Amino acid sequence: MTYPNNPYPQQQPGYGYPPADQPAPGYGAPQPGYAAPPPGYGAPQPAYGAPQPAYGAPQPGYGAPQQPAYGAPQSPYGAPQPAFGAPQPGYAPFGGFGAEYAGWGARAGARLLDGLIIGGPFLLLTILANTVGTSEPTCTTSQYSGYTRCDAGSMNALGIICALIGLVAVIGTALFFAYQEGTTGQTVGKRALGIRVIRESTRQPIGFGMAIVRYFAGNVNSLACYLGWLWPLWDEKKQTLSDKIVGTIVVKA
Repeated sequence: MTYPNNPYPQQQPGYGYPPADQPAPGYGAPQPGYAAPPPGYGAPQPAYGAPQPAYGAPQPGYGAPQQPAYGAPQSPYGAPQPAFGAPQPGYAPFGGFGAEYAGWGARAGARLLDGLIIGGPFLLLTILANTVGTSEPTCTTSQYSGYTRCDAGSMNALGIICALIGLVAVIGTALFFAYQEGTTGQTVGKRALGIRVIRESTRQPIGFGMAIVRYFAGNVNSLACYLGWLWPLWDEKKQTLSDKIVGTIVVKA
């Protein structure tokens, strides 16, 4: 029964209300599906343009750890792992990468080459000073015994000049090598053999002053039948005794 002048017309079923043959929900009861989030709401979305997985393929759980590649070698169960950043045996970190300790042969070859460069000119000038730079020896014969005695001859101006040049050359070359070793870690011999001396604590060049100290500390290696020079043959860091005193190591450049 309808009333033509009714200001509240009867609502039609299906327009936001249950059908007429079903009772209306209680006052204040939530509507079915009201405020329920849509499926997948808040789930991470793939990057724009990323390839989509095949239809029906299983999806990995969100946040699940990635598995290693199939067939990749696994470390033995319970095997101890090296400490993070620990240097490998026989290597010393230098300049951000691992540098291998220099062997005894390379060190001996570099020192021999440096010694020839420093001592070669001095030896040549000394020979000239004692030959062409020296006057003829003077000989005297005793009138009583007949014994003849000769002196070695006196050094003339040429000999004095050769001796002074040789002395200046050896000192200047040695200081230049100390400067090179202190600033770059390499002398001419070390550069030729591909090795470098650095400070063990900082892995940086040792400086000019410490290079001179290291040179004089090398006299310790000559003690006990030159045992200090042979120390790199069995030392783990291939150091001589003087290296241990001043805290230096020699690595491959």
